[in-house]
Amino acid sequence: MKCRWPQRSIRVMSVIHWAVMLGLIQSGALGARRFRGGRNPQPRRALPSAHSRDRAETTESFSLDFTAVEENMDNFMTQVKNLAQSLYPCSAQKLDYDMKLHFLENTSVTCNDGTPAGYYLKESKGSRRWLIFLEGGWYCFNKENCDSRYETMRRLMSSSKWSQTKTGTGILSSLPEENPHWWNANMVFIPYCSSDVWSGATPKTDQNNYAFMGSLIIKEVVKDLLTKGLDNAKILLLAGSSAGGTGVLLNVDPVSELLEELGHTNIQVRGLSDSGWFLDNKQYRCTDCVDTINCAPTEVIKRGIKYWGGVVPERCRQAYEGKEWNCFFGYKVYPTIKRPVFVVQWLFDEAQLTVDNIHLTGQPVQEGQWRYIQNLGTELRNTLKDVPAMFAPACLSHEFITRNYWTDVQVKGTSLPRALHCWDRSLQENSRNNKSPPKGCPMHLIDSCPWPHCNPTCPTIRDQSTGQEMNVIQFLMHMGFDVQKMAHQQGMDPICFDTSNPFTHLSFDLMLSPAFSRGSVPTLYGLPSPDPLINDQFKSPNGIILLQHILPMQIFHTEQLGDGGDAQNRDLERSPCQIHLS
Repeated sequence: MKCRWPQRSIRVMSVIHWAVMLGLIQSGALGARRFRGGRNPQPRRALPSAHSRDRAETTESFSLDFTAVEENMDNFMTQVKNLAQSLYPCSAQKLDYDMKLHFLENTSVTCNDGTPAGYYLKESKGSRRWLIFLEGGWYCFNKENCDSRYETMRRLMSSSKWSQTKTGTGILSSLPEENPHWWNANMVFIPYCSSDVWSGATPKTDQNNYAFMGSLIIKEVVKDLLTKGLDNAKILLLAGSSAGGTGVLLNVDPVSELLEELGHTNIQVRGLSDSGWFLDNKQYRCTDCVDTINCAPTEVIKRGIKYWGGVVPERCRQAYEGKEWNCFFGYKVYPTIKRPVFVVQWLFDEAQLTVDNIHLTGQPVQEGQWRYIQNLGTELRNTLKDVPAMFAPACLSHEFITRNYWTDVQVKGTSLPRALHCWDRSLQENSRNNKSPPKGCPMHLIDSCPWPHCNPTCPTIRDQSTGQEMNVIQFLMHMGFDVQKMAHQQGMDPICFDTSNPFTHLSFDLMLSPAFSRGSVPTLYGLPSPDPLINDQFKSPNGIILLQHILPMQIFHTEQLGDGGDAQNRDLERSPCQIHLS
């Protein structure tokens, strides 16, 4: 296959051409040189470390510094993605996207069962950005449920059957089309095998069958990585999902403090907490605390922190002295955190609903449960309102940043990767000249519509028993709602809630909109269009206002028709799915 450069890549400065080429083509012949700003090759001034010399015996390596182009990161990342895709078939060997397993040098820090803890690493030569990801997976808080966990989910308590490699997805992906802004970072995945929400500092003893060393595992991984290039890092992003997301809130300050103690004061430590912002609210139905699923959030943490020997950040410990369990709840620990943290949270988080004893499969959902679910979304919004960097879609789901759809979900027209990039830019500009965040680059994004999955970009819902995809209306029917009755209450033709009817999704999306819930939108009419593009091209003759929508429909404000105005007089047929809000 011939290697042809795309025309738009020719505009890139020659230094970027060579930098990316060297970074992507794993060739020993090219690896012996380093180019700086288009000058002649210069010898490296610093002596290589012992680890670097060991690696050089098998393959030559080089370093590249991309920090010079960070000021124009949007344009740079676009060019790099194009270059990466065009250079892939030219590489001398297949690029290796897998992270490889490493066990900790300090063998005294272990998983629950005493097997060695470790991490997966994919190095990215030349990148000074590092992403360390904390896996999630619930917890156990006494001998009985830890024994049960060990029998049913041993991978989360032992390293004995870990694979040698792991492929990153979502924000851990090395593919620019899947991970547009972090694909070139050094990727680290720390498997969760401590069952303590990454907080424990207790070794295994004769009296205690399990070790709980989550906080120590993170610190030992960081120490090991300093010998593998982290010592030259500019940015370290500590990320995690679910229990790992809570682990980020508990450990982002301690990790930064550890690096400072070890003399690495130039590394900027940041946090990315996904689906770890739990509420210590009252359960919908109170039950005895006998297992992980049914135990109330506050009770499980109160018991767990004692069983694990849990450690919390010093500032939060001082704020809640004697009641350190409070530090496991995002809205309480967040104000005490010094380092920047971006919060990602579904407004209707499935794990939160589970511990609150709301189960959305099986029996029909009662009216009280539905109100509880809506109130949960309201409570979460209230706790997030003062978080400057956050992304909160009104979806029913759990975990986000490692999903393959993480680039698809939008809040107010902005995707999560875009919001994270805006946050990254704002932190860079603030560190340089204390400027305000870039205009037109939002990073505080929260849905205002009130129901689960009222955002049309939410991920697909699946029937847990069959695995089949469900749209929102099928989901409500699955939960026991009488959608025909809902249609009648809204003055809509029942056909609008027939899942085979093309108007269904549009009408329901509008019914779930914030304006609908406020009752402030005039009557709306939907009309089928043979061409989806007509929504962007349509111009009405008499002031009819077109509302854009993701489906191939035309929606009109009929109040704009004027006196005696009638849609039919303009050769427009009304849809039977009319939402009467006026």
